[in-house]
Amino acid sequence: MTNEPLRDRVARIGVISDTHGYLDARIIDAFVGTELIIHAGDVGDPKILEALATVAPVRAVRGNTDHGVWANDLPSTALVALNGVTLYVLHDIQQLDLEPQAAGIRVVISGHTHRASLEEKHNVVFLNPGSAVEPRHNSPPTVAVLSARGETLDARFIELVASKKG
Repeated sequence: MTNEPLRDRVARIGVISDTHGYLDARIIDAFVGTELIIHAGDVGDPKILEALATVAPVRAVRGNTDHGVWANDLPSTALVALNGVTLYVLHDIQQLDLEPQAAGIRVVISGHTHRASLEEKHNVVFLNPGSAVEPRHNSPPTVAVLSARGETLDARFIELVASKKG
């Protein structure tokens, strides 16, 4: 146990979406040292979540292509509090049905578009990690790592070299 005050500690969160049943070792390597991994839907196979859980605890939401008994156990949204920061996770940002700032949410994480994006509006960070497997719009495959220290947030995208699924 550390004597470091919670607000002075940096929490590192891995963020991934739209794996569609495929995960390669570079993704695992990108998340080494994180204390939580968030999967923003379209997981594709429960083995993806099992593999990610070998690195850090995983919170995942169900995406529009997640079907079957295993997917029924995934919520459509998740509220995560870590290191004094509240995050709201859903797959498709178009389904956001609350006002994040009014709800005390500092970060909204989504997927679905397969395109990485980071934007801040009204003191709320909107983060989409893109797709680590099937990027679109000439985007590279990406995941993100979000660092939180009190109210200070830093998100960075990690580009993965494109690989063939198989």
